[in-house]
Amino acid sequence: MSCERTLILVKPDGVQRKLIGTIVSRIENKGLNLIAMKMLNVTAELSKQHYAEHVEKPFYSDLEEFITSAPVVAMVVEGPEAVSVMRTLIGATNGRAAAPGTIRGDYGSSRQMNMIHGSDSVESAAREINIYFQADEICSFNVALGSWLCAADEL
Repeated sequence: MSCERTLILVKPDGVQRKLIGTIVSRIENKGLNLIAMKMLNVTAELSKQHYAEHVEKPFYSDLEEFITSAPVVAMVVEGPEAVSVMRTLIGATNGRAAAPGTIRGDYGSSRQMNMIHGSDSVESAAREINIYFQADEICSFNVALGSWLCAADEL
């Protein structure tokens, strides 16, 4: 296993619904480390960088309109297998199909307005983190309770 970083966004609907604290609590309760966080307005340019693979697709204009409609909270989360752990914690894209116990399963009822983004691979995470954060904005640290969260050979 490896210690990984992933980008998590609380999307405009999650911010508007006041779910920031709930989502952060779910991440921390899982034992992952929150090592960077900020609120920002996603610009059209930032949206094009983040969703570069979708810019030419027919649905992109709706995606950009949504992601730029209100602030987002961007976070860097770190921990063993953080990408897959967060994807599991987030749940299926469509909140109606997401399993109970996941963030989308517990709070979502839409495919498009699904509250949260999580990187889909270690490579995507590295690219996305660099879009939203400068290196000096990331505060990696050892958690005092770390030895109680997972065994040393799992780090």
